[in-house]
Amino acid sequence: MTAYILRRLLLIIPTLIGIMTINFVIVQVAPGGPVDQFIARMQGHGGMDVTSRITNTSSEMQDSTSTSDQAGRTRGAQGIDPELLREIERLYGFDKPAHERYLQMLVNYAVFDFGESFYRDRTVLELIWEKLPVSASLGVWSTLLVYLVCIPLGISKAVRHGSRFDIWTSTVIIIGNAIPVFLFAIILIIFFAGGNYLNWFPLRGLTSDGFADMSLFGQILDYFWHLALPLIAILIGSFATLTMLTKNSFLDEIGKQYVVTARAKGLPERRVLYGHVFRNAMLIIISGFPAAFISMFFTGSLLIEVIFSLDGLGLLGFEATLQRDYPVMFGTLYIFTLLGLVVNLISDVLYTVIDPRIDFESRN
Repeated sequence: MTAYILRRLLLIIPTLIGIMTINFVIVQVAPGGPVDQFIARMQGHGGMDVTSRITNTSSEMQDSTSTSDQAGRTRGAQGIDPELLREIERLYGFDKPAHERYLQMLVNYAVFDFGESFYRDRTVLELIWEKLPVSASLGVWSTLLVYLVCIPLGISKAVRHGSRFDIWTSTVIIIGNAIPVFLFAIILIIFFAGGNYLNWFPLRGLTSDGFADMSLFGQILDYFWHLALPLIAILIGSFATLTMLTKNSFLDEIGKQYVVTARAKGLPERRVLYGHVFRNAMLIIISGFPAAFISMFFTGSLLIEVIFSLDGLGLLGFEATLQRDYPVMFGTLYIFTLLGLVVNLISDVLYTVIDPRIDFESRN
């Protein structure tokens, strides 16, 4: 297993390089970069102001590892003094050829140096660390609740397969899965967060004003009070897949010969179910937990953070994309990709922990 893990760790390097290269090329040909936006603001607010800003801030900006569309920059710079244009490009680090910026990006990212945001005057790592608690709260609690609800529900549905309970619960979770997350979030706001009806829950933020002055119990209540609606909105469409996967896994194991033999020996049904079936049926579910957590942590909360004004990683990435804040875009992409690759490796290791019969090293 050690050799397999080492091989997988080594494969992370070319995979990361490939993904970052593709995104670098895509950004290279995409119009509307930060230079274009700066020129547009300059033309709208007057050149003297912008020239002063360039003089004051160019010495503080680090060279960016991202790129911008050269043709779009040329079109957007019509009527701009060439010297001023060069100052703007140097301000955002676009005064170097694309291949030099690309190589510098690879060198910097190897040591987790993602540079500074174009618009926030903060390093990318500082921004990620600042926004992490919000996304972590949504990711941890939503994943935990999904597993706590779906696994017992899936087992109950498997044991009562074809019963009214099975039919009604399937109907409910399928309807919930069909409702778009953003639509359900808006419905919750309208009915419970000061819309047209009730005002039971706060609309934005993770804590209330004066949170630091509350008692520990009060802080916990306030924290979950703010999380209630976002978590409900995330969970409404998250039950179907895991519940049905759990049910089908148990149904598949229940029909096997070793279960028939265990029942024939007179073992209690509970012991057969949890002593024999559970371990084999839960193999694919438990081993998939890291991937499910990462998916919920980084991607599942994007719309929720935007709708509920939660200042997390999803909202950070969304705003960086709109603003063409390339250091933030590339930095978050790099970290998310790296974590995803590591989590996939952890999933494989969990397979062997749960079922020692699985041996990845013996595979060609």
